[in-house]
Amino acid sequence: MPGALVRPPPARRLVGVVLATTGGVAVAAQSRINGELGVRLADGVAAAVVSFSLGLLVLLVLVPSTPGGRRGLAALRAALTAGTLRPWQCLGGLCGAFLVATQGLTVGVLGVAVFTVAVVAGQSASSLLVDRAGIGPSGRQPVTVRRLFGAMLTVLAVGLAVRGRLDDPAALTLAVLPLLAGFAVAWQQAVNGLVGRAAGSPLTATLVNFTVGTLALLAVFAVDIAVRGPPAGSPPAEPWLYLGGPIGVAFIAVAAAVVEFTGVLLLGLATIAGQVVGAVLLDVVLPTAASRPDATALLGAALTLLAVLIAARR
Repeated sequence: MPGALVRPPPARRLVGVVLATTGGVAVAAQSRINGELGVRLADGVAAAVVSFSLGLLVLLVLVPSTPGGRRGLAALRAALTAGTLRPWQCLGGLCGAFLVATQGLTVGVLGVAVFTVAVVAGQSASSLLVDRAGIGPSGRQPVTVRRLFGAMLTVLAVGLAVRGRLDDPAALTLAVLPLLAGFAVAWQQAVNGLVGRAAGSPLTATLVNFTVGTLALLAVFAVDIAVRGPPAGSPPAEPWLYLGGPIGVAFIAVAAAVVEFTGVLLLGLATIAGQVVGAVLLDVVLPTAASRPDATALLGAALTLLAVLIAARR
């Protein structure tokens, strides 16, 4: 029954949480990469276009060359024709494009930590609403006390992890962009899950996501060039600065595959835990001028993991 509560097997939920947490670590790395690329190009939108376009190229080769990908494209076309999948449900890539654009525009100024806390705040609130509305493939998920407490603890834990960076009014103003992007991420994960279920292939859902996102970013980039001119920076020579797109492909595919078993809120919290742990690891292993890893950052990372465990319990 559409919108009904679905109770997936506990083992699948656990695997989904582990994969989502691992994906969150990758998202932290992607934020650092795209932020640095935006600084090098002196244009955050250009960095987002590069990231999404490279991800799309990977998918355009991968999906048609695999039997599962071809079956997924055929199933997607059939679902759209039959009306079991609505065209608006294929627009999750718009939210992904906005998130990647905010990485390029703000991470160089805010740092990964403040960027993460802004995304977390928006994503935690939005995930509860999306689950309650039953937009995702897991159906309606009740807003229980445990799930609400897990979401609130996540926001508090991430705030603790980055409290040393929250005293800059200019940074907090700029943080509105990733806050809005985080709010949109929950809807993106829900509709991408619907596309993945209709196509029977998370890779096909990822291809749809990157196609929509790339087209949107190219349109914005064309306006950006017309208004401000071409990017002032030059393409960097380091290969690792072009890995943001492939990392995004892996993360979106994993999210589209596991959201049916985790629900949007639990997927979001597990991803957030991975992002915070990844951000702290990056600050420790590859510090930047904005890095301030300390005991409170480590404590905040540990509390995000606790929040996921609380929200995941039945």
